This record gives sequence, structure tokens and C-alpha cells, in this order.
Amino acid sequence: MELKHLRAFVALAEELHFGRAAQRLCIVQPALSMQLKALEEELDARLLERDRHKVALTETGRLFLPEARATLHQAMRAEQTARLSARGEIGTLRIAFVSSVLPKLLPTLIRSMHARYPLITLELKDMPTPDQIAALHDNKLDFGLIRLPVTGAGLETRVVLEEPFVVALPDDHALAALALIRPPDLNGHPAFVLARRYAPGFHDEMLVALKRQGADLEIAQELGEFSTMLALVAAGLGIGVIPAEAAAALPPKVVARPLALDSHRAGIGLAFTRADSAAKRALLDMIEQCAGMGRGGA
Repeated sequence: MELKHLRAFVALAEELHFGRAAQRLCIVQPALSMQLKALEEELDARLLERDRHKVALTETGRLFLPEARATLHQAMRAEQTARLSARGEIGTLRIAFVSSVLPKLLPTLIRSMHARYPLITLELKDMPTPDQIAALHDNKLDFGLIRLPVTGAGLETRVVLEEPFVVALPDDHALAALALIRPPDLNGHPAFVLARRYAPGFHDEMLVALKRQGADLEIAQELGEFSTMLALVAAGLGIGVIPAEAAAALPPKVVARPLALDSHRAGIGLAFTRADSAAKRALLDMIEQCAGMGRGGA
């Protein structure tokens, strides 16, 4: 059953006039008659009664008309979906993230994608870096916003956020009086850090940078979430060494002071195995724009 035959039938059913229907379809009247005849022969049913004076739907034609319209509508939707997909304007992207992207980068990306590509659905998951890497290799994710650096992961990465470190403190802590905390100032103060298993490269490079600049950090506990760390800081159980974005929303009675680590920064990268669809390439372009805006405003 050809779509052009269905279009011919629907036009005739709506116009009930061969001349007007042929004009609407931009074909000659004999071609329209042949298309209707081919459809009726294929269905082995008469759809229209016609003579010199009138054209009318048969009972079969009346029942067939809504089905023919639905088929044409679905065909149009299928064509539209294919075209939108080819242009990267429709689809589903699975994205995991770590907490530092929550305050600014991730909301900006979501808003920008929704405004530019309203038919692309973003499935978001909060996931530590090692789990993201495994999910990317297993094709359970399309993109991961991970803590850098990563080594031997077999992934493409693009840096999208670099942030300094701060120290989260109870507001009555002795170090809270300092406008800028230097690494040696941390000595003798029990500190919470992000557990190595959640971001090995991030953890190791931070400790090396601290030690190089005179800090002999006394690690009170390694934790998996900065929110948990801040809660323990609020309880007065220690201080937290964290990326600046993680301190965007502090609990009551907790303050953050910048940590002087020279040029050392905490990096967030967009990781992926391949950009093999137009929708993926659209997100890559969009996140580069969002990251550029963030760097420009810093």
C-alpha cells in the first residue's frame, strides 16, 4: 500500500470532487483515478461511489478514512523524527555528573539545551567518577562530568570547569579569622577530604600539592560526598578541604576561606567514548559554550 495512494483517497474523500482533489495534489485527474483504482484493487474493496454527477464514500470508505489519515500522520511523524535526528534536534542523552557541576554548570547546560533542543531528553545521574568511567565503557552513559585527572581510561575528555580550593570551617574555628589560608596553616587540624576511591587522580594530586607547599595534612576521615563533609564540619568534628563550587551552599555556622595552592585547581572534564550522533555533537557544542561563558565570568 503506497502512501501516494492513501493521499489520493484522503483528498478525494475530503473534496468529493476529482478535479479539486487532483488540483490539491498537483497531479492530473487521470493519474488520480489510477491511484484510487490501484488502492481499491489492493484492498479488494470499493471506497468511493462515483458517477458523472457526484462522488460519495461507501461504508467501507467511511471506515477506512480515519485509518488512512492516521497512517499518513504517522508517516509524517516518522519522516520528521528522522530529519530532526539527523540534525541532532531529537533524542535522549544519558549524562552522569559529580557534585561540583550542580551549582552553575549543570543548570546552565540543562537550560541551554532545553531552549535550543527542546526535543532532546537529558537523563541525569549523580555518580562518582570511577562508576562513570565504567558506565561509559559499558555504553550505559553517553557523557560523564568527571573529576580530573583520569589515566588509562580510554576516554576522550574535555576540560569544562577548573576551580580553586577552599577550606570549610566552623564559624568559630581559629582559622576562620584568616582571609586566606595557606597550606601550613592546616597542620594540626583534623581534616575531611574526598575519598580516593571516588576520584583517585583528584585525591592524589590535591595531597601532593598540599604537601609540596608545607601541609602535613591530618586526615580525620575520607568521605564520598561533600554534603556529608560539610555536615560534619558544621558539627565541629573537623575542617573540610573542598573545591570552591562544592562550597556554594554552606550549612549554618560554616564558613569557607580560600586556600592558597598556587596554580593547582580541581578540574571537571566532560568524558565520552565517541561522538557518533548528531545529538551528541550538539551537546558537545553546547557544553563548550556554557563552559566558555563560565570562564568568561570568572
